[in-house]
Amino acid sequence: MSKKATAAPSAQVMTVRGLVDSFSEFKEFKNIDRATLMRVLEEVFRNMLKKRYGDDQNFDVIINTEQGDLEIFRNRLIVDEGEVEDENIQISLSEARKLEADYQLGEDAIDQVPMDFFGRRNILAARQTLMTKIMELEKDELFRKYSDKVGEIITGEVYQIWKKEIMVLDDDGNELLLPKTEMIGEDFYKKGETLKAIVHEVTMLNGTPKILLSRTSPIFLEKLMELEVPEILDGLITIKKIVREPGERAKIAVESYDDRIDPVGACVGMKGSRIHSIVRELRNENIDVINFTTNSTLFIQRALNPAKISSITLDENTKKANVFLHPDQVSLAIGKGGFNIRLASRLVGYDIEVYREDVEFDDSDIDLEEFADEIDSWIIDELKNIGLDTAKSVLSCTNDDLVRRTELEEETVVEIKKILQAEFE
Repeated sequence: MSKKATAAPSAQVMTVRGLVDSFSEFKEFKNIDRATLMRVLEEVFRNMLKKRYGDDQNFDVIINTEQGDLEIFRNRLIVDEGEVEDENIQISLSEARKLEADYQLGEDAIDQVPMDFFGRRNILAARQTLMTKIMELEKDELFRKYSDKVGEIITGEVYQIWKKEIMVLDDDGNELLLPKTEMIGEDFYKKGETLKAIVHEVTMLNGTPKILLSRTSPIFLEKLMELEVPEILDGLITIKKIVREPGERAKIAVESYDDRIDPVGACVGMKGSRIHSIVRELRNENIDVINFTTNSTLFIQRALNPAKISSITLDENTKKANVFLHPDQVSLAIGKGGFNIRLASRLVGYDIEVYREDVEFDDSDIDLEEFADEIDSWIIDELKNIGLDTAKSVLSCTNDDLVRRTELEEETVVEIKKILQAEFE
């Protein structure tokens, strides 16, 4: 049988309430919910009780989460005079009746432990301990929160710009980092601007979470596609693979198990409406969406689009594909800067080699290497990279076409053509 002690809130209780309120303000900044704060506060005071009495089992720590009150009550068994062996868990009848006059033997006497019992120094120490625990808890919860968000898109505000990385703040004011190595080449941000990225990696560094973002990961493109194409999010269209050269070009292989759905058309949208918003987000990165197939030959043909392929030979052991094209298709297969063929190789899983298809031999034509004394080697390489390896193949192209397909200036193209043409005059 027990009775509950009642007592009006003391000045010390009010002081503790003030401390709790100050912790609550700290909590608001660190995103720790009030219930968690109170639990940690109780733990701190129970540790103080253990240090004082060696045990806290007979103490009730009562916290009002609404008002921030903290009260501590001690429960002691009432025994006869002279039978008290442990003053922490037992109390004599005469002492118990000083607390409440109608206490009887065998009951539990309940008395409130005043806060000044701990002393000002211990209260301040408790505050410091609590703040330390809250900071540790905040770090742990932040680590868990973002560990669960790896691969998800977040939107944040640019807060600080450094040479090698950008600090981004999320909606809760948490600090995230976007390294320059994970930014698209054309990315340029000012303080206060918002940006989208995926959570790329979350690690603990010296007890502090380090959250890295990325805009170059293929997963970023995949998540953007999910946002723009409901059929992907609904599972009607599956993204089989994505390869990217961030800011330059990307290839996406898609598939649908529903014959009524055109996966490529659904991803691109009416007049490109769906894909255009993604292209803008990726700084005009060209995105090729192609139908996935297990037919390797057909998959390679689609991956090298817009080039028209004449024939393909595959070596399954070495995973090598020899692709033969008409001379005027070679440059399309390779693409500007070689992006098209590199991405196609990564997408299909074959090392693709492009060859000019045999055409009627013109014994009057001259290999570009023969002009090495008059034309710089890098210029010859630039021309060969777009499938032009003879004098006549270069002369057959217009100046505008050569300027568009290479890194050459128009004046350089004119001079090259003069050199080449002189050999046929």
